[in-house]
Amino acid sequence: MSGIQRLADTIAARKGADPDTSWTAKLLSKGPEKCAEKFGEEAVEAIIEAVKGDRARLTCEAADVIYHLLVMLAARDVTLADVENELDRREGRSGIEEKASRT
Repeated sequence: MSGIQRLADTIAARKGADPDTSWTAKLLSKGPEKCAEKFGEEAVEAIIEAVKGDRARLTCEAADVIYHLLVMLAARDVTLADVENELDRREGRSGIEEKASRT
């Protein structure tokens, strides 16, 4: 099992936890919109570190982005498996072809 899958499982397990004892539960208790906002903030921080070129800071921010992405997905009952299935569906198609199929 990958570290990302373990993290997704931990987030799912914390969904019903006490917000006073779990940061993840606290985020989820604030609703999907707040989870999405936090994901956006972390994504911007990762972008800033990517532009600066600080590899260590980018690595840390990327970990935050992945965590907050998984929390945002959990807030909307989207699982990591759902995302992996979508990636599998897209495999072998060019990005240009895939984007054109969305319109």
